[in-house]
Amino acid sequence: MFKDIEIQEMIDLHKKKEVVLIDVRSQAEFNDTTIPGSINIPIFTNEERAEIGTIYKQKSVEAAKDRGLELFSKKLPTFIKEFQRISGEKIVFCWRGGMRSKTSATVIDLMGIKVYRLSGGYNAYRKWVVESLKDIKLPTKTYVLNGWTGTGKTAILRSLYAKGYPVLDIEGMANHRGSIFGQIGLVPYNQKMFDSLFLQEVERLQGSPFVVFEAESKRVGKVVLPEILLKQKETATQLFIDLPVDVRVKHILEDYRPHEHQEQYIEAFSRIKNRIHTPIANQIENNLHESSFDTAIQLLLEHYYDPRYLHMSKNYSQDNIVTIKAETISEASDLVEEALQTQMIKH
Repeated sequence: MFKDIEIQEMIDLHKKKEVVLIDVRSQAEFNDTTIPGSINIPIFTNEERAEIGTIYKQKSVEAAKDRGLELFSKKLPTFIKEFQRISGEKIVFCWRGGMRSKTSATVIDLMGIKVYRLSGGYNAYRKWVVESLKDIKLPTKTYVLNGWTGTGKTAILRSLYAKGYPVLDIEGMANHRGSIFGQIGLVPYNQKMFDSLFLQEVERLQGSPFVVFEAESKRVGKVVLPEILLKQKETATQLFIDLPVDVRVKHILEDYRPHEHQEQYIEAFSRIKNRIHTPIANQIENNLHESSFDTAIQLLLEHYYDPRYLHMSKNYSQDNIVTIKAETISEASDLVEEALQTQMIKH
């Protein structure tokens, strides 16, 4: 018989062995939010789940169960094969640790495959995340990558991460680039998914002497940043990155790829158009329609993003600023690493 496992037991097991979390909810539920690192082997498709829900409301619980069993029995061989391909300790979960995970665990156990069921399902995990976030702590020494738009701050941050520096990739956890154009070509995560990823990353940083993250506003895409991040950003050492405008334009073109999403960029620009002097705004809009993206980006930098950055930078004490002036993003990345090493020696 399969064993129910609590959240803390799951975490402890994960530290000792290879663990695979299997979300048996529908693909729509999984895409909305799940436990980070989970794979999706749904019992029902989105349409099947909707059908069963309708039967439950309009007929009865028993009728819904009967229809669910009828649908599931047809896909049993495929469902079992999916589990047989997975190595490591298997933990299944659904929304509340109810019928879907119980049915999955029972069937898999009967086939001789060891499996656990997460008690309380995703709902219990979400409650655990919310409670855990109340007591969260970051390393007190903080460095924030700041500077002009297009200076490759996210690329530099990810380079530091690859080298083992204690980094929090906020935009990665939000799946959003943090600007009015930041969601284009991406599917931004909701608050629940961000919270789960944030908690996971902060736990990874426990014991680190410092933390590095990118300067972001209070909201990034669909998510609101935790207060602890915003407070530490204000008192952190600010590593201000300064690159030539042409380098910044080139980087933005490579990162955002406006030629692949032209209509979306035009639509996004319409939301900030009235914040820019009318003749310039009209010129940017024309450039976007004509696919003159390099010109549009340079005008956006000079007449929208750079003035906003200059205004924001006045909020920081000069004592907390380290300027990183470079000719390329690669050079800036090296200089940031040198600055971190120097700061670490000082402290």
